[in-house]
Amino acid sequence: MLGFFKHYSVSARTFYTGQLCNSELFDSNKGHLHLIKSGKLTVSSPFHAPLNISKPSLLFYPQSTPHSFDVIDITGVDLVCATIDIGSSAGNPLAKALPQFLLLPFHIHPELSDTLTLLFKEAFDTKCGRLVAIDNLTEYLLIQLLRYILDSGQATAGLLAGMGDKRLAKTLLAIHEQPQRNWTLESLAYLAGMSRASFALHFRKTLGITPGGYIAQWRVGLVKELLKKDLPINLIAHEVGYGSSSALSRAFHTYTGMSPRDWKSLD
Repeated sequence: MLGFFKHYSVSARTFYTGQLCNSELFDSNKGHLHLIKSGKLTVSSPFHAPLNISKPSLLFYPQSTPHSFDVIDITGVDLVCATIDIGSSAGNPLAKALPQFLLLPFHIHPELSDTLTLLFKEAFDTKCGRLVAIDNLTEYLLIQLLRYILDSGQATAGLLAGMGDKRLAKTLLAIHEQPQRNWTLESLAYLAGMSRASFALHFRKTLGITPGGYIAQWRVGLVKELLKKDLPINLIAHEVGYGSSSALSRAFHTYTGMSPRDWKSLD
């Protein structure tokens, strides 16, 4: 996952810590991460059946998903809530590969215990710098979550399935770390230790896209991230593997329907 965190910004911003006693609606253009320490509640959303939570649990929405909490415990619910941004607006393929939501009781993944202990300690304390500490711990928790999704085999198709495939993982890692390289089907198949035909078929079957199509989408996503940093278009072209700014603009328009300048103006 090094390539994702190298090229795409990942951030968490805590907006609530404490006890929730009433119903609450969550609706923003970012993902959400809720850490329920104690209490009982029902989670409703147009995108899934109601979730009844009665044990300490983690509820993760990788992308913007309207949802609401109905507290059913008279003593309230102790929780931490944060918005999550993993580059969805820039087209990060990782964001698209994640499940719509993940409900994970803490006891199922004990490896999170140390992080959660530190996070809750900061969340329910009043020491200076607590919000910065919570945000940083939440970002680390997010990385642990991504590892869990990958290692537990929950991804059977798409990018995470590709990262879980030893042969494809080598090629994906190379593409992510060296987007500027002139990748060919032959060079990628060599990294995977497969013939060109077998590699192309296996890649498309697993990720749902051709190797060339994936490289193009990855580069366009990187262009969006670099545009946010106000870098010159000719420098961006060099960084992501386009021979000229005009070649970059043509590719960008193919995938977004607009020029880089027009896309940047929407940000």
